[in-house]
Amino acid sequence: MTSPSSRHVLIAGAGIGGLTLACALRRAGIRATVFERADALRPVGAGITVQMNAAIALRRIGLCDAVVAEGERAEQTLILDASGARISSVDMRSLQEELDAPMVSVHRARLQAVLRAHAGPEEAVRLGVAVTGFEDDGARVTVSLSDGSTVSGDVLVGADGLRSAVRAGLWGAQPTRYSGYTSWRGICPASGLVKAGHFSETWGPGARFGIVPIGHGELYWYATLNAPAGSEDAPGQTLAVVQERFASWHAPIAQVLAATPPERVLRTDIHDRPPIRQWSRGRVTLLGDAAHPMTPNLGQGGCQAIEDGVVLGECLSAPGSVEDALRAYESRRIQRANKMVVMSRQMGVLAQWENKAARFVRDTLFRLVPESAARRQLQTLVQGVR
Repeated sequence: MTSPSSRHVLIAGAGIGGLTLACALRRAGIRATVFERADALRPVGAGITVQMNAAIALRRIGLCDAVVAEGERAEQTLILDASGARISSVDMRSLQEELDAPMVSVHRARLQAVLRAHAGPEEAVRLGVAVTGFEDDGARVTVSLSDGSTVSGDVLVGADGLRSAVRAGLWGAQPTRYSGYTSWRGICPASGLVKAGHFSETWGPGARFGIVPIGHGELYWYATLNAPAGSEDAPGQTLAVVQERFASWHAPIAQVLAATPPERVLRTDIHDRPPIRQWSRGRVTLLGDAAHPMTPNLGQGGCQAIEDGVVLGECLSAPGSVEDALRAYESRRIQRANKMVVMSRQMGVLAQWENKAARFVRDTLFRLVPESAARRQLQTLVQGVR
């Protein structure tokens, strides 16, 4: 049996989860090599909210403060209706003080840059090469790479996203599950459009619009709309489509869209997968979207990947066999992450209702829920980090 410090961990994917694991392993003195399909970690993408549970996990590997410095801390979260009337709100400043845990929104590229800076030397992250397959002989794992080469290590972690090749190698090809709605995401200059630290989501008939400050003078926005899978915008018209759809919604939505460069708008359909009860086999396991892809309705996709990376790093650095480590990882993570998958999908169904009477009842019930109840839910989420 190899000692933890002599292990070589192979990681498929340099997304948030894969890089978090690399950081955790480096901190524990364990060698890791990350294989990333993209030929560069480009500054693309939109925003992500590092919620308090993920911030606590990052604190365990010494990266919380560095991430907080790159984003904007939440002061208040709000749910509004299309006229701008408040449905619910939570005072996040006081809750963060109470729980001693920050909640910060940040550009994904800046979060990725922080993680990459702490993931190891340049050669620890190999760009432009993807894991396409693997062989586990019980003593070592050998991965096949897209450039035709192979590399062997003690563990393989599939952190390669929704359409993970490692997951397919473990459990076979499985279809993704469409949520019933598509999404648009964009970045624009903040320019005083919203109050500092005010994170909002607006609910309308079969549609939502979120506005989140992410620091560095920028806002991240996202929109959802019930639509058939695979629907596309006409070339060059993606921003115009969003502007037309949300033209009648409250300020500053129109102003946010007008301030957005068209080339900074992305459209993607929202998919997840039904939860599975096992992530690992032999010396191979899964992490993040490869293990538990979820809809973004709770803002927990990236946060759960961060928790995965930190916990898996702790398990792999503990005494015992690789198989023991992966069993411990699943024991600590699988029930919690799968619960998030289910809850997030349910919240998406609720938030995307179109029927006017049903939406009236929903919004009325949410208005009647005291803020203390929402705070208790967030407290439970934070206390579940382990």
